[in-house]
Amino acid sequence: MKTAVSENQKISIQEKPQPTLQEYGGKGAIVKVLGCGLCGSDIVKFLHDGAPKVLGHEVVGKIVDINNGLFSKFKKGDKVVLGHHVPCMKCDYCRNQNYSMCRQFKKTNIFPGGFSEYIYVSPLHLQHTVFKTPDNLDDMEISFMEPLACCVRAVERAEVQKGTTSLVIGLGSIGLLMGQAVKAFEGDVIGCDLIEERVAIANNLNFDVAMKFENNDTTAAKIKEMTCSIGADIVFMTAGADQSLDFALKAVRDGGTILVFSSVKNDTAGYTNNEIYYRELKILGSYSPAPKDLETAYNLLTKKKIIVKYLSTAYPFEDIGRAIEDTIANKTLKAYIKVEKD
Repeated sequence: MKTAVSENQKISIQEKPQPTLQEYGGKGAIVKVLGCGLCGSDIVKFLHDGAPKVLGHEVVGKIVDINNGLFSKFKKGDKVVLGHHVPCMKCDYCRNQNYSMCRQFKKTNIFPGGFSEYIYVSPLHLQHTVFKTPDNLDDMEISFMEPLACCVRAVERAEVQKGTTSLVIGLGSIGLLMGQAVKAFEGDVIGCDLIEERVAIANNLNFDVAMKFENNDTTAAKIKEMTCSIGADIVFMTAGADQSLDFALKAVRDGGTILVFSSVKNDTAGYTNNEIYYRELKILGSYSPAPKDLETAYNLLTKKKIIVKYLSTAYPFEDIGRAIEDTIANKTLKAYIKVEKD
């Protein structure tokens, strides 16, 4: 089968053996990949992890072989969308709702990766993170289930509710999903970005306000004006830029919450102790979703509470290199790789 192998900031289509159930104890499923979204984490690994690997985890596909014992939720021929990590739901991390810190969560994955013609999916995945695709969404739309679930997890951790005002810093595909998730949880949302086109998209996606970022002081002052001189209750940092740290501190209200949803280039950058202490700020991180977040995201998409129709651009499998280049250069909000040809 064909796979897209990433190695030393290059990607190439290579032939690899197709996975079989026999390799994995005879249980689980083999899924023929129809398409897979390109995640920001794929870009980070492409740029900074030179070891050979098959990336991709936002998969839509069709089950071509399955054996899952007594568990009969799926059958051969079913079209599915899936999440790639599964928590154990029993360990100390899971009991404290730190599902993405669960050791099983970190070990489980689809193999070899979504940018391949076929993948193996374990019985645990079939039980907890795989869903039949709905009739009212196309493959590209439902491929947003996993990234949207990440946003749902973040919105829940930040305790968004009616009456709260959130600021989303960065209106890439994740920022646009995050803002819509805030609205789905009945919060108000302000979005800002350096790129005018992304601001325009946010304004068309039911953001209460979307604005072009000018500089830390000026834009923070505008946010204060909109919030009775107080500042945003919650700031979601979805842009991986060092200056976002200072901007978040200027824009959040005293006693507010900053939720970190992106890495930054300068790993020594951070929040000063006294800012957190004297202003009683809450600093949170949110990384990856639990099965219940996947289910919530699936329902939000199928009920059309979250609109993703125009947030992604389709690329043929052989053009995955160009998809990565365009994403890095901000020529596309998000790429969707069509693995199976029409």
